[in-house]
Amino acid sequence: MPTRRSFVRIACVLFTFTLGLTGAASAADDSREAPDPLPSWNDTPARSAILEFVRVSTTEGSPGFIPPEERIAVFDNDGTLWAEHPMYFQLAFAIDRVKALAPARPDWQDKEPFKSILAGDLKTALADGERAVVEIIMATHAGMTTDEFALAVSDWAASARHPRFDQPYTACVYQPMLELLACLRAGGFKTYIVSGGGVEFMRPWASRVYGIPPEQIIGSSGKTQFELRGGSPVLVKLPQIEFIDDKEGKPAAINNRIGRRPAAAFGNSDGDLAMLQWTAAGDPAHPGRARLAMIIRHTDAQREWAYDRESPIGRLDKALDEATSRGFIVVDMKADWKKVFAFEK
Repeated sequence: MPTRRSFVRIACVLFTFTLGLTGAASAADDSREAPDPLPSWNDTPARSAILEFVRVSTTEGSPGFIPPEERIAVFDNDGTLWAEHPMYFQLAFAIDRVKALAPARPDWQDKEPFKSILAGDLKTALADGERAVVEIIMATHAGMTTDEFALAVSDWAASARHPRFDQPYTACVYQPMLELLACLRAGGFKTYIVSGGGVEFMRPWASRVYGIPPEQIIGSSGKTQFELRGGSPVLVKLPQIEFIDDKEGKPAAINNRIGRRPAAAFGNSDGDLAMLQWTAAGDPAHPGRARLAMIIRHTDAQREWAYDRESPIGRLDKALDEATSRGFIVVDMKADWKKVFAFEK
């Protein structure tokens, strides 16, 4: 039986094909209209830009045509595909891990930031900013095998609930972006996640939630070490950072892992600016090919959150200033999206 995702793919193919036809059907004949591939998007310039990009890039003979093997689209994750407030979801996972591991770590009772986490004082625990976050993640992720870590993430994703929405964290994904992913894939695009989040944190659930397989996820990573445990070969996570996939690291990682400049890129913060710049600039060898660079701007305090320039999480400042001159499309969540989450009534 076809899944809901397959119906969205079919709708996008039919819709973009119909856009490319001239005079093939009467506008008055509603029964012959193709299904809407982006039903959670309002009819605004952002939605039109997406559909026009898909049409132009996939229509052979069009000046903006992109060969199928070069149709690459990259997406940031936190704040672009799913929510990132009140804290990054991987940090929420790490904090829950501190609580679960605390009985075996009595030294944490008197050591920051663990002492404050166990006391329920997250403000004090995170007072050192990025340094505290790294320490929490390293302490709770290291020592396990990669298989044990994947299982821990899967168990957490199945049981943990978002504090505001009382939904699983994996339900706090943006319905309009799921439709966009399906629409691009219907046009032959290969979709990748390029995130500052941990690659091994995203892999256990991203295929189920986004339809993006593990090998198409690029993220920050810690070092691993091969060991034999009880005669079985395993990879063990070490308390050492290997790569931070953020800011200028994103286009470098794309070049290293994918080997092609993306035709489309989607982000929501200054951490995505370099990736958006590199994508929007296009390939000098093929300057006429279609390009799409899009910023998801959080403007809806009622259905989600409203934040940008002053936010410590998902800060959007310089990228917003450059949007017009660089040709970035800015998505206004409040104005452009009919629905933010699938669970909305």
